[in-house]
Amino acid sequence: MFAHAFRFDQFNVRMRNAFSTPRKPRHRVLRVVLGIVGVALLAVLVMFGLFVGAAMIATGLLFKLWKQRGKPTLATRDARVLDGEFRVVDPASLPR
Repeated sequence: MFAHAFRFDQFNVRMRNAFSTPRKPRHRVLRVVLGIVGVALLAVLVMFGLFVGAAMIATGLLFKLWKQRGKPTLATRDARVLDGEFRVVDPASLPR
């Protein structure tokens, strides 16, 4: 009775079959219906990803505009001023 209660050979077969590739249904109508359901699910996921991506881009643009508020724009700056970085060079190091 004890050896019959724990049959590990059947357990291994069941575990192997549980994680193997799923088989297609044999009924033609069921195959078509499941194919359409799969394509519809794929379309929903693509559209969801598209909307999430668009929302992320819009949020990034709004955040960038929010951080720039109050700073002077190019039109309000003085056109005679040139921004830049410079370094003072010793006259002795310049070529003559």
